Amino acid sequence: MAAESAVAATALDRLIADAEALIDQAARAHAPAALACSFGAEDMVLLDIVARTKSPVAVFTLDTGRLPQETYDLMQTARSQYRGLTIETYFPKAESVEAYVRANGVNGFYDSVVLRERCCGVRKIEPLKRALAGKKSWITGLRREQSATRSAIAPIEWDVANGLQKVSPLAEWSNEDVWAYVKRFDVPTNALHRKGYPSIGCAPCTRAVEPHEDPRAGRWWWENADTRECGLHPRQHGK
Repeated sequence: MAAESAVAATALDRLIADAEALIDQAARAHAPAALACSFGAEDMVLLDIVARTKSPVAVFTLDTGRLPQETYDLMQTARSQYRGLTIETYFPKAESVEAYVRANGVNGFYDSVVLRERCCGVRKIEPLKRALAGKKSWITGLRREQSATRSAIAPIEWDVANGLQKVSPLAEWSNEDVWAYVKRFDVPTNALHRKGYPSIGCAPCTRAVEPHEDPRAGRWWWENADTRECGLHPRQHGK
């Protein structure tokens, strides 16, 4: 058992070193760089790495206005624990939210994929554009294991939609790797993870999943699995 633990620790050490190197590369070769933090387990790992290594990376989050209370609680905890980092918050434009609700109702996103994507556009995509303005790279917590739509992501790839480098330091990490890091460095995480939520987004669009389900099965669960992206991470990228 001790030998197996040592092997696992060594493998995690390699993954951490590679992730740190990618973040450093983004921060120096593709500056200014920014980390988009949604306060899921993967993004908390990246936030911890940025804080530990003191990487010159800006950190921001998107507050859609419909996040679970547990996410807001973690935001406050993270701000307290990582006092050396400034976490900028970007909100959707009030007039755009009002127009969407006026036309479609507060929960119109349940009615069709088009309306759900439009809601994501208002609450996520437009604020993301503002957050990334002037940046040359952005760091994400995407992992290939998360879903079929993410199985081919590269550690570094050109993001056509935003015109910059997208860096995914955890691309090859497993779920077990993420939680091993969390345990090793005592990283705070969203309480919903302990209630069966591997992936957490807006409260009305996220549910818990069963152990046998895909990790992202709880996101927009009423839709076909092939459509379950909000648009922050388009399925096709340029080279």
